Amino acid sequence: MAEATTTSAVSQAPTSSLYWLALGTFAVGTEGHMIAAILPRIASDLSVSVEAAGQLVTIFALTYAFSSPLLTTLFGHVDRRRILLAGMGLFVISNVLAALTPSYGLLAVARVLLAMSAGLYVPNANALGSALVPPERRGRALAIVSGGLGVAVAIGVPLGSFVGITFGWRMPFIGVAVLSAVAFIGLIAGLPKDIGKGLSAPSLRDRIRVIKRPGVGPALLQTVFLGMGAYCAYTYVAPFLAAVGGITGSALTQALFVFGVCAFIGIVVSGHISDRIGSRRVVAYSFAAIIISYLAMFLLPHVMPPESTKLPAFVLVGIWGFSSWAFFPAQQSRLIGVAGHSVGSIVLSLNASGMYLGFSIGAGIGSLVLTKVDVVNLGWVSALFVTVSLMLLAFTGRHERHAKLH
Repeated sequence: MAEATTTSAVSQAPTSSLYWLALGTFAVGTEGHMIAAILPRIASDLSVSVEAAGQLVTIFALTYAFSSPLLTTLFGHVDRRRILLAGMGLFVISNVLAALTPSYGLLAVARVLLAMSAGLYVPNANALGSALVPPERRGRALAIVSGGLGVAVAIGVPLGSFVGITFGWRMPFIGVAVLSAVAFIGLIAGLPKDIGKGLSAPSLRDRIRVIKRPGVGPALLQTVFLGMGAYCAYTYVAPFLAAVGGITGSALTQALFVFGVCAFIGIVVSGHISDRIGSRRVVAYSFAAIIISYLAMFLLPHVMPPESTKLPAFVLVGIWGFSSWAFFPAQQSRLIGVAGHSVGSIVLSLNASGMYLGFSIGAGIGSLVLTKVDVVNLGWVSALFVTVSLMLLAFTGRHERHAKLH
């Protein structure tokens, strides 16, 4: 009965609310990814090593991976609208704390709070976004809400990098705090008061049941290893691109813009291609292209003179961005096909946790690489992890073929 009431109220909700939700995911995505480009400046200002600064990425990703499902379950009985607003409100405060912190320790605490608030906001934004519209429009609604993350990679991250390099590392956090505050006010005004009624969060037992479904566990493991490879290199993108192609300063901002634009194109193209050739094949092609780009970046400074590496490095950055982010829509489609549409929201939440778990492990391993060997070795180490994902895909495709996944 509650669900019917919610649907009735929801159908009259202003569609503009979706864009306030998307602004929130844009802010979350920008903060989550922009820090990699400004790590050297954070390290210098707070008198820590770049490797230690990189642990701020590990802290965020690991906290998000575990806190999102736990907190969502813990507060499952609380109105979703209130949880959403609480998450965004805490995100605003945490960004201000990060911007004003005088020490590495307090910045680490701010990153924990940022991850917890993001982990509360994103799944609830998706849930309420799908509840704002009639069933036949839910796919488009989710595309708008989650599209904020894609736009963040394309625009927010290079912009944050430019602001951080030009005005200091604290200013991007101020900018994200302002964006988040605008989203917070828009959500208070735009979201219907009863939008969260009748929506319940899955329990931990529900999540475990989904993981045990045939084919789901191995597919999630592929996301983890892909995340490890992605953030082994991306966490230290500034020193990595400096070593690979002499890309520093304003050129780094340009490279991140190329990465972001290609990533956004990859997200858009992936959905269309998956419908035509099947999401599993798109995932396989993505893995292969990522591996090639990583290995090529590793080899580039070994086979070309330093003055000739910049342009090829930019091209490889574009391939890296396109193929890495083309993976995610196709992987989401695969997982829904393997697990079943009835548990689609649960399996996508698990996929997000797996992604951030991979990010955290990859960032930690990247720190070890920087400590023990030359930074350019991040290329082949990252490729190794994605190769594991490709091997898992090759050996665990039976359930997908039986499901006739497209």
